Amino acid sequence: MNFKLNQVPDRATKPRHHGLTMVMDKGLSIREVEDMLSVSSPHIDIVKLGWATSFVTPNLKEKLAVYRNAGIPTYLGGTLFEAFVVRNQFDDYRRLLDQYDLKFAEVSDGSIEMPQDVKCGYIRTLAQQVTVLSEVGSKDENKVIAPYKWINLMKMELEAGAWKVIGEAREAGNVGLFRSSGEVRQGLVEEIMTQVPTDSIIWEAPQKSQQVWFVKLVGANVNLGNIAPNEIIPLETIRLGLRGDTFSHFLNQKTKNKWTSSPK
Repeated sequence: MNFKLNQVPDRATKPRHHGLTMVMDKGLSIREVEDMLSVSSPHIDIVKLGWATSFVTPNLKEKLAVYRNAGIPTYLGGTLFEAFVVRNQFDDYRRLLDQYDLKFAEVSDGSIEMPQDVKCGYIRTLAQQVTVLSEVGSKDENKVIAPYKWINLMKMELEAGAWKVIGEAREAGNVGLFRSSGEVRQGLVEEIMTQVPTDSIIWEAPQKSQQVWFVKLVGANVNLGNIAPNEIIPLETIRLGLRGDTFSHFLNQKTKNKWTSSPK
């Protein structure tokens, strides 16, 4: 931090296991990655190359090297995993992870129908090779999953070897955890939290209002994902109570009342 302020919530230090900020890279150039890291690297915990953008991104190996040299883990979007699986190319996918020296992978079934035992089998297999994140929830806004099913799926995938489970929202934040308007499905989230450890979940929350909601509910060290590159520093100020939306959230009552007095 550039200067000292009292009553700023403590943030977990990197490498973090909670308070994660997962950034969505939807096709940044190498120069754009370098620019992003120059100002935001301390606040980035992991980067996802969104859906299957890695398939068409030029200079992919060089771009991954920039992240690697900055100590930022990177993984390929779950839709790419699904694209390999649906074409019966899972072994090719595993070789791809080795080819690009990737240490993380995402297992998802948001675009295809996959029996849960099969999905857990993929998690178990990949967990022997890399650190696995598994995504729960559908990309189809018309497919509503009951809270108890979310809970059961998350528990099974963590037991199968997933490091974290990701609550689906897409890059727009309008499916899965959220209604089409972007409003949080509050009852769903609160019910999940009664059964699944909060530190084991990354909540996709690309919209500012969603980030604010989770910080107020869970605290500064909530795991949040699908954060746009230009929203990394703004999100950190939300976490620290230094943006209007959470300005009073971390202040004690005495401080809230004191500001009405004139300086002496």
